[in-house]
Amino acid sequence: MCKKISITGLLPEEISSQLDIKPSFRGVQIFEWLSKGIDSFDEMTNLSQALRQQLSEKAQLRCCKVSKILEDSDGTVKLQITLDDSLAVETVLLKDRENRKTACVSCQVGCAMNCAFCQTGKLGIARSLRPEEIVEQFFLLEKHSGPLDNIVFMGMGEPMMNLENVRKAIAILTDKRGRNLSERRITLSTSGVIKGIYDLADNGPLIRLAVSLTTADEKLRENLMPIAKTNPLAELRNAIDYYAKKTGRRVTLEAALLGNTNTSEQSAKNMINFARGIDVNVNLIPWNPVEGLPFKEPSNNECRRFVEWLEKAGLNVTLRTRRGREIGGACGQLGKTLYKKNSDSKKLS
Repeated sequence: MCKKISITGLLPEEISSQLDIKPSFRGVQIFEWLSKGIDSFDEMTNLSQALRQQLSEKAQLRCCKVSKILEDSDGTVKLQITLDDSLAVETVLLKDRENRKTACVSCQVGCAMNCAFCQTGKLGIARSLRPEEIVEQFFLLEKHSGPLDNIVFMGMGEPMMNLENVRKAIAILTDKRGRNLSERRITLSTSGVIKGIYDLADNGPLIRLAVSLTTADEKLRENLMPIAKTNPLAELRNAIDYYAKKTGRRVTLEAALLGNTNTSEQSAKNMINFARGIDVNVNLIPWNPVEGLPFKEPSNNECRRFVEWLEKAGLNVTLRTRRGREIGGACGQLGKTLYKKNSDSKKLS
């Protein structure tokens, strides 16, 4: 692992102090260059040759590299990114009908949540990502696909289990002296870590929150999402209500629709009862196939009926379009990256 300072994980003041750079405004200049996705210190043309040489000796411009680029016919792009310890993650570019581009970034190598319907959870967890490793996913995706409009923490890992590093990455990406991404364009998706929801509400940043509900049937949710055993629905609902009221931001409830599992009328009624009285919208995601998992895709009729039941109850509902399935880049499919825990033998599939 490189001993140099990874400056993509630093704010301007930290760049100046950690590299002992004076005057301090040079840190702002370096920070601005980093936000443009440069590949070499020599591209920092408003810095002296001596300072660029100092940076090359002490600092690491990038700690991640793109190992593979996969492109779907629907416009989705997936980058397989190798970290400096040879572990790997995946990050995805998503495009909507208006051609707005969203980066779906990872916050951990693997995931400890072990949701029954998700590929990533089957990998287990190796470690959490450092701020620079999160930030660089965004910059590498921009370098490949041009300026991005949004970022969602919906990739590999549970953001609430790496909240401080996620916070630091957001601080870097939203800093007006650099990339200046609006907090309103950032969404964090959690499997339902109640403590983290309260922490985010009380301590910021003021971003959008999405909660992977999947089902409002307590027993079924515990079977599908082990975290539900220690984060029960009633307490989760209170946390979501608190977040919406404290921040003034509507929360998104996400549900992966599993064929003949959570698509019945009773399932709809449970979700309606859960959502009633709190400021939420509902994002339904037809389950994307994952080899070896005991589920099946919902039929179009199942999806249509579920949407109708929720809308009839007055809920604001969106049925997500399937994207990125050809390259394993759709929701729940990330995990083509393989690794061995506590081993130096890691590889990409």
